Amino acid sequence: MAADSNSNLKITIETNPSESRLAKLNIKCWPKWGCAPGKYQLKFDAEETCYLLKGKVKVYTKGSSEFVEFGAGDLVTIPKGLNCTWDVSVAVDKYYQFESASSNESSSSF
Repeated sequence: MAADSNSNLKITIETNPSESRLAKLNIKCWPKWGCAPGKYQLKFDAEETCYLLKGKVKVYTKGSSEFVEFGAGDLVTIPKGLNCTWDVSVAVDKYYQFESASSNESSSSF
């Protein structure tokens, strides 16, 4: 196995999860996000779980020609720390949620 920093950061895809699974996650209460076709350089500072309503995406991990592909109907988990390029071939519309911070945020200051 490669020893680069992204080698253990794997995107997981659950194809066509059941309505009961989506309801348990409370997907419809999550924020929505969308983007037009194009290429986007992204760095995930927190784990993201998203459910694609529309779209088709190939994700290339930085420094690799290998990709993971997902689209409408997929429940996707993107690991914290992943540095990647999203190659969006069909405009994306998704629900998303970032992992809740485990630290005490009640005393946050800006």
